[in-house]
Amino acid sequence: MLGRLKSLTRSPPSFTSSPGSPPSFVARFAPFSVITAASSTTTPLAPSSPTTFSCSSRIVVKAARRGYISAAIGDGPGCLSLRCPDPSCSAMVLQGMINELAKDEDRKKYARFLLRAYVEGSKKTKWCPAPDCTCAVEFLGDENYDVSCNCMFSFCWNCTEEAHRPVNCETVSKWILKNSAESENMNWILANSKPCPKCKRPIEKNQGCMHMTCTPPCKFEFCWLCLGAWSDHGERTGGFYACNRYESAKKEGVYDETDARRERAKNSLERYMHYYERWASNQTSRQKAQADLLKAEKDQIANLTDIFGIPETQLKFIIEAWSQIIECRRVLKWTYAYGYYLDDKIKSEFFEYLQGEAESGLERLHQCAEKDLQIFLPSVKSDSTETTTPTVAEFGEFRVKLAGLTSVTRNYFENLVQALEAGLEDVRATGQAAGTSSTATSSKKGGTKSKKKQHTAPSSDHTDDGWPCERCTFLNPPTVDACSVCEKSRY
Repeated sequence: MLGRLKSLTRSPPSFTSSPGSPPSFVARFAPFSVITAASSTTTPLAPSSPTTFSCSSRIVVKAARRGYISAAIGDGPGCLSLRCPDPSCSAMVLQGMINELAKDEDRKKYARFLLRAYVEGSKKTKWCPAPDCTCAVEFLGDENYDVSCNCMFSFCWNCTEEAHRPVNCETVSKWILKNSAESENMNWILANSKPCPKCKRPIEKNQGCMHMTCTPPCKFEFCWLCLGAWSDHGERTGGFYACNRYESAKKEGVYDETDARRERAKNSLERYMHYYERWASNQTSRQKAQADLLKAEKDQIANLTDIFGIPETQLKFIIEAWSQIIECRRVLKWTYAYGYYLDDKIKSEFFEYLQGEAESGLERLHQCAEKDLQIFLPSVKSDSTETTTPTVAEFGEFRVKLAGLTSVTRNYFENLVQALEAGLEDVRATGQAAGTSSTATSSKKGGTKSKKKQHTAPSSDHTDDGWPCERCTFLNPPTVDACSVCEKSRY
């Protein structure tokens, strides 16, 4: 689901007392629904709902029954299985009696216990994992999906982590653990520090000089390169910025294993940081895009309507663009976690190609929505700056460009998602096809003389309406020689 998931609306809260059926405050939307925990009121039950114990001869004083129920609710969720206090009677205390006898605060507390029991007791319902969200989601499908709550937080139904399609839950779990694990701290320490020869405490070199002094109480002075006592060093060993002893020992292979281990740790850390920085960067860009979407919905659409007289219903392409950017940023973010654990070299090259194409398209779309749109919005400018007001025709051209970029970017990411979910199995077939094509091209070149490149005139079908781009299939005006969306040359 690359498109933005449909917003859910909460249903009016109410409760039913039918045994075995879910409370009626479930708002159903295939393939999932939202249950709001804000429901705290109860609806009157039918007159036939029992409000007395079946034995009815033991506790006849209403105040005593009210006190018994209030004490049980105060003890916690166990009140949901409350029974008649008479040892010889096993009658359940039903909600009708709770509604009649319990205080308002106790009824609200009982309702919360009932909701929690229903959500946590069903395999089809889960609490939204977003911080401070009080909603639960009921899943109505058969497979695992990324779902969205009313609070706009999307999460994986299977592992309840943030939505991470097309990456599987196992990869996400390993990546999150790695981001928070001490292993990366140890890799950094190993790559950027050395142990004091005396106390073995890790020491980071923060100056150019090789003369190191351990922190108190150790205060041992040693050479950073060979880790020998500094008292044995001086001009004869290379001074403050070199160490002849280290160079000699290195030639003899004394430091080979230690240096190799440190180099491996450094390379591993650099590789991890490459993927992590891009993962985090796309997360930041996604959060910024979410804020920009809210800004567009709140202010920009109304401003554009006032300026150009265009109905808000015809400006939905801006909302669609921002929604696509948000979803694509999420997908792109998790592809970096996927790439970190991808070991196959051939698949890795194919993956990086698909990722690069998708990322390039996303950057064009993001820039158009973020910067190009500002030309048509009112802004505070100095009096000395002369500006021309954009025309409706120019805004129409912008609309065509943004809508085209949205469509093209969606296609790029759909291809990327499908390839990753298929395990990049098509890469070998693609490679074989490319090899066959390359061989055929080479054979053709060898059997013919070089000819001047001939431009094929556009077909008559597109002379008036425009010409379709070979890369992104966008229909361009006939007057331009480069695609307005992906900038590919016409010829």
